[in-house]
Amino acid sequence: MSNFDQFHLDFYQSNYTIDDQEEGYNSYGSNENLCGSRKNQTGAQPPASGFAPSEMLLSSQSYTGQILQPTYSPDTHLGYADGFDEEPPLLEELGINFEHIWQKTLTVLNPMKPADGSIMNETDLTGPMVFCLALGATLLLAGKVHFGYVYGMSAIGCLAMHALLNLMSVSGVSHGCVASVLGYCLLPMVILSSSAVVFSLQGILGTLLALFIIGWCSLSASKIFTSALAMEGQQLLIAYPCALLYGLFALLTVF
Repeated sequence: MSNFDQFHLDFYQSNYTIDDQEEGYNSYGSNENLCGSRKNQTGAQPPASGFAPSEMLLSSQSYTGQILQPTYSPDTHLGYADGFDEEPPLLEELGINFEHIWQKTLTVLNPMKPADGSIMNETDLTGPMVFCLALGATLLLAGKVHFGYVYGMSAIGCLAMHALLNLMSVSGVSHGCVASVLGYCLLPMVILSSSAVVFSLQGILGTLLALFIIGWCSLSASKIFTSALAMEGQQLLIAYPCALLYGLFALLTVF
């Protein structure tokens, strides 16, 4: 092959490769433009309504309110404020009234003082619990661990007196009222057990003091029961079982 023919062949091949590259570039650009136009068309189109429920679309279009913002009513706030101001104190809600406790204690300490039936006919167990603990503590100081006996005899005595008073009275009485009265009238027995810490009660003086305390407790309890249950003329009948109950506490204290 001559040099001239070789030159023509090389020139033809170079033109062919340049045309192929330009055609490839043009085809790639047209494909890119086509894809971009398709992307723009797909992004501009809204989502089909078949993929979302029609109820959701209707509700979103018709709802015009605000979410999680309740309506403000000044009457409700004022009502809560008035309710908090009118609430009774915490001690009164728990049934602890120090004035009534003090009046009941004075009524027990003075057997000749007339009892207020409206105050005594209450289920107040604060004073009885304190006096039962005081009786057990003073017995413990005297070397006698009788907490179980004190609580056991108190429970049995309250049940027996409740049954007896319901048989004798017309109106009836609750368990809490019986427990409250018998517990408050246990205060003189605490005085007897406190004296047992100082000296021994196993003698004539101790026996007389124990009998006096038993009469004191039973007289106070019978007086309160007759005034609270309107049982006039039956005080001696109520004082007898009360004396038996407080006699058991006296035996614990003396012996």
